[in-house]
Amino acid sequence: MRSKTLAGALIALAFLIPAAPAVAQTESPRLGAACQTDERKVYLDIRKLVTFDLDTANDGELRLLAYRILNEADAKEFPVLPDALRKRLEGTTDDLRAYLKTDVQKAWLTDLRVSVGRTMTDAGTNVMAAAQKVLDEAAVDAYLAYLNDGFYAARALDCASPTPSATPSVTPSATTTAVPTPTSSASLAAPGGEGGEGGGLPVTGANTATVAGIGGALLLLGGVGYLIGRRRRSSFVA
Repeated sequence: MRSKTLAGALIALAFLIPAAPAVAQTESPRLGAACQTDERKVYLDIRKLVTFDLDTANDGELRLLAYRILNEADAKEFPVLPDALRKRLEGTTDDLRAYLKTDVQKAWLTDLRVSVGRTMTDAGTNVMAAAQKVLDEAAVDAYLAYLNDGFYAARALDCASPTPSATPSVTPSATTTAVPTPTSSASLAAPGGEGGEGGGLPVTGANTATVAGIGGALLLLGGVGYLIGRRRRSSFVA
């Protein structure tokens, strides 16, 4: 008797399981990796690192300045400055002094330009436009302003504006495929529409849970009725 009652309860629970996938489908879409919050890079102005006269600086001061610039160049993965500075650090003090006075800013300008170009890889329309404008100016201050602020502002605009491919659209061919016959369009009508017909929408969510609950209660009542009937029949035979 107990096994039959338990089986009825399990059948009632089985009606509740299919309702779960309908709830899971309501999850909202997420942004792509390019629009996720990441660590913000800060590009230093190496001109502000020069706090002394390069003509009168000693070897220790020159090398300390070179290593500070090299640390920034390595952190930002510049393609020109790191190798050039390491080469001068292996040379004489006069070679290092001359490079810091004349050539270091030229190499730095090239590295900043490359960094701006890197932001254009797989970029949106706002980033592309902002980067191209900065590249046309070809100025250190413009490069720094873009890399530290302008790039992030333009990317925020691209992430806030949906791309055409991400916007759902219905083409004539898709409509023809989805609705092969005129009668099938009635299934898209809302419940309680013309003629009192609500279409062929499936019953999900709370309605499914209600039906399952009623079915489980009926099964349990049937099991109890069966037990009472057996006891009465046994008493009558005795």
